[in-house]
Amino acid sequence: MAVLEEIKEALMAGNANKVRELTQKALDEGIAPTTIINDGLIAAMNVIGVKFKNNEVYVPEVLVAARAMHAGMDVVKPLLTGDALEEKGTMVIGTVKGDLHDIGKNLVIMMMEGAGFKVIDLGIDVPVEKFVQAVEEHKPQLVGISALLTSTMMQMKKTVEGLAAYRDKIKIMVGGAPVTQKFADEIGADGYAPDAASAVDLARQLLAS
Repeated sequence: MAVLEEIKEALMAGNANKVRELTQKALDEGIAPTTIINDGLIAAMNVIGVKFKNNEVYVPEVLVAARAMHAGMDVVKPLLTGDALEEKGTMVIGTVKGDLHDIGKNLVIMMMEGAGFKVIDLGIDVPVEKFVQAVEEHKPQLVGISALLTSTMMQMKKTVEGLAAYRDKIKIMVGGAPVTQKFADEIGADGYAPDAASAVDLARQLLAS
């Protein structure tokens, strides 16, 4: 399985073309697509996540690694049968109404996808109704709500309240520069993550609880 180690190294180095080539090579060697994803692509993104948390790598490296991961995923995705990729869970995520920031949200999406979650991105300036609609349509286990402005934090509260009817089926995670654990508790969210790597840990904890 030396090729899986090569995939990990190429991904951590952010070499998308190499990851694409090696993923194809792994398939040619008869390695199962899910093994390539879990032991190659996701394993490498997990390392990147830990390094990002420890300030050993920064946003540009994460972006480059995520791009390399997608290059590998593009090769294996067509070969996956049914829900092979969805076993970790589904997340709906968006930045609240009135807030147009998406860098933090996009990093969370990359980290979550890197950890094997299916993520539905609602984008920015998302009204409560759109979150509700997405929960009904996609039946996620997790909902991620992001805000970067103090002025839009109360919109988070409205979104949490708007999802009240689904609380037995979903866990709500919040994050963004002005958000704190205290605020998350006050508005009734299930969890708060200070950064993208922590969001993945939190998602796993919430699904296990």
